[in-house]
Amino acid sequence: MISTRFSSSLLSRTAAVLAGAALLTGCAAGGPSAAAAPSSSESPAQAASTTSGGSSIARDDAATEKANLTVVTRLFSAAFPDPDSAEARAVAAASVEKDATVHGGNNASGPAGLLAQFAAAHKSVSGAQAVIKRTAADGDLVAVHYQITDDPSDERTGEAAADVFRLAGGKIVERWAFAQPIAQGPAASGNTNSMFSDLYDPATPSPAPTEAQEEKNRVFTVAAFDTLFKDQDARILDRAFDPNYLQHNPVAPNGTAALKSLFGGGAAFPPIESTVSLSDGDLVWTLSQAVGAKVDDPYTALDIFRVDGNLIREHWDVVPTTPAG
Repeated sequence: MISTRFSSSLLSRTAAVLAGAALLTGCAAGGPSAAAAPSSSESPAQAASTTSGGSSIARDDAATEKANLTVVTRLFSAAFPDPDSAEARAVAAASVEKDATVHGGNNASGPAGLLAQFAAAHKSVSGAQAVIKRTAADGDLVAVHYQITDDPSDERTGEAAADVFRLAGGKIVERWAFAQPIAQGPAASGNTNSMFSDLYDPATPSPAPTEAQEEKNRVFTVAAFDTLFKDQDARILDRAFDPNYLQHNPVAPNGTAALKSLFGGGAAFPPIESTVSLSDGDLVWTLSQAVGAKVDDPYTALDIFRVDGNLIREHWDVVPTTPAG
């Protein structure tokens, strides 16, 4: 229960028009279709990614979560502005294990790989700043959702990015990286929400979730995600989603109608499932892969869902052009 929002801040994605298709067709290109159990050669941390939503330790250790979040946010503030600086190298060396595993971003492992990812962001966006929008810490996982931009006042510039880190002993031992360009111009869907804004404003705000409620939210959201995208059972939209849920993927409009139309139209998509997840505050984060994928196979997207009153109310995502892996 450590999430922090740094600035103002479902389940929809398409290759062109309707919500859902881009993610699902991406799985066909990037992930396997045959089921595979964790192999005996996988590390305990890797095995945890397919058995417990990704955390290999208890999800109610607030002190460890706070310490881990501090490590990650300090890394961003010290290393992102100038990845080639001596300070960046020193902080990365102190924060990232030499053999830390990486999924996505086409980067090498260890501290050098993370600095290379930050350097690539500067090449992609001149004058880049990492504007952190929301964070989460749950068990041994920390997640950061941020905008890469030269103009922090404009949420429609640059790239949307999200990184998830696993820490052990105060250092990063595994990480996942996702980034996509922010679409320019009016969205065909008519959706005018930015990819980062916070819009959900209930008439009666709920109290901050307890650790127990956060875990219930995580299990609830992962089950809803898998029911829709793995089982492809659109009836879950009426049980688990606010009919007017707020959508921050510009290719899809607000609400559940587009997804109902997509799944009700008889279209067939490769099934995907949540394999890594964390919950902090009223937000649940999930990383998805093709059903049966191994831990080191591509990850299709990172999704963030706001849960309130046992319904999914708001959604953000980062969907790389090619699956991260």
